[in-house]
Amino acid sequence: MLEDALNALGLGLVSGLRRLSGGASQETWAFRAGDRELILRRKPEGMAGSGNAIGLDKEAALIQAAAKQGAPVPPIVRVCTPDDGLGEAYVMGKVEGETLGRRIVRDDAFAAVRPKLARQCGEVLARIHATPLEGLAALAVSDAATELAKYEAIYRGAGDRRPIFEAAFRWLKDRAPALDKPVLVHGDFRNGNIMFAPQTGVAAVLDWELAHLGDPAEDMGWICTASWRFGGAKPVGGFGDYDELLAGYEAAGGKPIPLERVLYWQMLGSLKWGVMCLIMYTAWKSGADSSVERAMIGRRTSETEIDLITLLERAA
Repeated sequence: MLEDALNALGLGLVSGLRRLSGGASQETWAFRAGDRELILRRKPEGMAGSGNAIGLDKEAALIQAAAKQGAPVPPIVRVCTPDDGLGEAYVMGKVEGETLGRRIVRDDAFAAVRPKLARQCGEVLARIHATPLEGLAALAVSDAATELAKYEAIYRGAGDRRPIFEAAFRWLKDRAPALDKPVLVHGDFRNGNIMFAPQTGVAAVLDWELAHLGDPAEDMGWICTASWRFGGAKPVGGFGDYDELLAGYEAAGGKPIPLERVLYWQMLGSLKWGVMCLIMYTAWKSGADSSVERAMIGRRTSETEIDLITLLERAA
């Protein structure tokens, strides 16, 4: 029983154990141990996991390394071992805040702090990207050309040709920037994976399972991808502007990044998400997955095509 295994960790008597919603690939449980509110992040039993995801032991190690650079992350309390009986897992301290993107860009509770969020995100990324690579566990290295090749193979395998996707692949391949000096990239830095507090702003960066070594502009382009704006009018997460993100990055010690490079990765982000939506649609259409969720996400393919047209017109 999960509660028995947690009690055996010696963190204190466990109470209030409950599974939290969200987390497509990992389980997340909240509980109290002694006088502390804690979170268990755990790989489900029997789940093979995504080929892109790093292990939870690596994830915890990266969070600890980023924390040393001043990045806001949950405090790691324990990285579990096989003897703990919890499988692949770690325990972290609970951080108070909100992760629902729509609330962050719309709710009055965030109105006062919202103008500061894009700059804060830039500052946070500068700290993450400054994490020393020496001593880190081995991570995949990926540049723009590698990402394009990977997602084009997925797209071609789906067998559904989309003219806008074809144009975007061609444009991006012709302009793929070289990777000069890889840095630690979060890989999924976006509104929805960042916890915000109404009074102070960024409280913690979550969901590190796609972390790798790559181009720092990748993280910037991903948070600017239109699909992660949740109806907000501004390009950075729906709550801020490009210049605020870039200024925060430089102010925190990050090497200046041209806006054109961010926009390149934003387009690549829209294309990647569009391919993922298309795969979900084809799975639903074929009957391989009849869930309503797959159909709903699949229909967002057209949204990414609109985003790509807008970006291609801007670049023309």
